Amino acid sequence: MTPPDDFDPPVGQAIMLEPGLRRIVAPNPSPMTYRGTNTYLVGTRDLAVIDPGPAIPAHLEAILGALEPGQRISHIVVTHTHVDHSPLAAELARRTGAPIHAFGGPQAGRSAVMAGLAASGLVGGGEGIDLDFRPDVTLADGATIDGDGWSLDVIHTPGHIGNHIALAWQDLCLTADHVMGWASSLVSPPDGDLTDFMASCRRLRARDWRVFYPGHGAPVEDPAARLDWLIAHRLGREAQILAALDTASGSARTLAERIYTDTPAALLLAAERNVLAHLIDLHGRSMVSPHPILSASATFTRLNRPEC
Repeated sequence: MTPPDDFDPPVGQAIMLEPGLRRIVAPNPSPMTYRGTNTYLVGTRDLAVIDPGPAIPAHLEAILGALEPGQRISHIVVTHTHVDHSPLAAELARRTGAPIHAFGGPQAGRSAVMAGLAASGLVGGGEGIDLDFRPDVTLADGATIDGDGWSLDVIHTPGHIGNHIALAWQDLCLTADHVMGWASSLVSPPDGDLTDFMASCRRLRARDWRVFYPGHGAPVEDPAARLDWLIAHRLGREAQILAALDTASGSARTLAERIYTDTPAALLLAAERNVLAHLIDLHGRSMVSPHPILSASATFTRLNRPEC
């Protein structure tokens, strides 16, 4: 799916999306962030700021400048610890006195498999992680954040990164980078985990949502269709990888070069990390074998080929 051409919001302005919900787009456009990070303001008197964004002074002033008479920031909620979502939280907390809520620090929520791979140091990763982030309040899956006239239900959605959460507010969901309005998420081990990503997609798919508000891009007006596309997209990529391995063994890099033939060179490294995530998932399901050991540079061979 390609991003909608008509999503070109004003940067730094608080735009009303529906009663009690506004969005401010940060001035950090890039090939990985699209128009910029979406910061959300929830509430009408005591507000929650969802994903303050990168440490850009102009964005901090835009958030504070969006406060109307009688309003204050009572909660800061960070959906995950990537540098385009969390670094501004500390300064915003200092300026407002609001506590920072999140699932945990940069390594929180990792699966046992990814924790082991991180300890081995053989799969790289760590791209764009806010290593200094520490929340004041640690959120558990299923927790509720109560505010003045609003409450947000915490849904742990690991996959893009282990500490990723989505936030349900009645029949809408703030999905951050798990479900975005313009592209599929990067999954880069050991911070990202494709096995977890697929499980999180299916968990969200089990509920009836009216709309998703993502961390980047436009609102997702048909959440079920978008989740179906994300799941199908990943299954399609898996099929491509297995078909490529049926032809010849390969590393994550060589497989990415063979599969992502139309991808700009600047994005090929991200494609390689996505392929590695698939290979680790396939290894866990005994469908591929790495040589000499599971690592970012391993050569993978197909196991259990289908009968011809």
